[in-house]
Amino acid sequence: MDTTRNAFTFSKSLHRLLVIVLVVGQCHSMPVPTDVPMCTASETAQYSLTFTGKWTQAAFPKQYPVYRPPAQWSNLIGVTHSSDYHMWQSNDFASNGVRDFAEKGEAWTLMKEVEMAGERIQSVYGILSAPAVRGTGQMHTEFEVFARHSFLSFMVRIVPSPDWFVGVDSVDLCDGDYWKEKVTLELFPYDAGTDSGFTFSSPNFETIPQDRVTQITSSFPSHPANSFFYPRLKHLPPIAKVTLTKIKKTNQIISLPLEPTQSNLLPTGNEIEDKLINTPLDCEVSVWSPWGLCKGKCGDSGVKHRTRYVIMHPANNGAACPLLEEERKCFPDNCL
Repeated sequence: MDTTRNAFTFSKSLHRLLVIVLVVGQCHSMPVPTDVPMCTASETAQYSLTFTGKWTQAAFPKQYPVYRPPAQWSNLIGVTHSSDYHMWQSNDFASNGVRDFAEKGEAWTLMKEVEMAGERIQSVYGILSAPAVRGTGQMHTEFEVFARHSFLSFMVRIVPSPDWFVGVDSVDLCDGDYWKEKVTLELFPYDAGTDSGFTFSSPNFETIPQDRVTQITSSFPSHPANSFFYPRLKHLPPIAKVTLTKIKKTNQIISLPLEPTQSNLLPTGNEIEDKLINTPLDCEVSVWSPWGLCKGKCGDSGVKHRTRYVIMHPANNGAACPLLEEERKCFPDNCL
């Protein structure tokens, strides 16, 4: 109940801020960069957005968050915009707003940055949002685009995580004179470069100096503690996907609802059927302890032992754990 109530309060408060900047892009246009194909579609278009979580324990077994909190997604925050605006970019530094959203799920600074961009360079047309869901849940929203502002960008925070998120940067829904009927994109985790934690539940550890936004892969960051480190995989499976579908034109203009609908706020019962992915997780063990004392009678050979312990148990047919105890022959010391 608390999760649903918080999501409702967040969405309701956020909408009051969204309506401030919803139509800022209707001002006079700025010149479009010449290296970006021009959209010449004559009419506006409405799209539905469906975000589908694929964050399952089978696909991502390493340190999978089961409780406090369980694996889930934050609210989706997105913008429709022109080619001269970027909400976030891979290999670039995250803004203060992106940092706050990626680390804490707080969108106020990010929304202010969007508002300033809309007023300064008239690059933002509208803002869209969708409520938080669990790791395999779906969220939906609708939005409008037109020729000058045919691009969509959005972010969804991975919860829990240090500063990890998924999203798209400037996907163009226009194709010359036409609007694309359907676009489906697989989503992979990104690191905002502002927190140095390696695991989903890492404590806050600010990255100084700030790093760039980078995509997390099965081998990067190359550290065995990393929650997404699967050295046997060439590529991580997608952790989510987004489907953008053009809505057939009607006489009624579709806009953001004044209040979030209760059906969108329910965090349960909205899982979907999808192809099951089982990522093998190999057993991980600690380094060996020092050899113990040699046990045996003076004048006879004895044995000494060393041990190690399991850090990560195997899953999904991953490599089994090796022996955890080892012994070797020795001769007792300090014999009289």
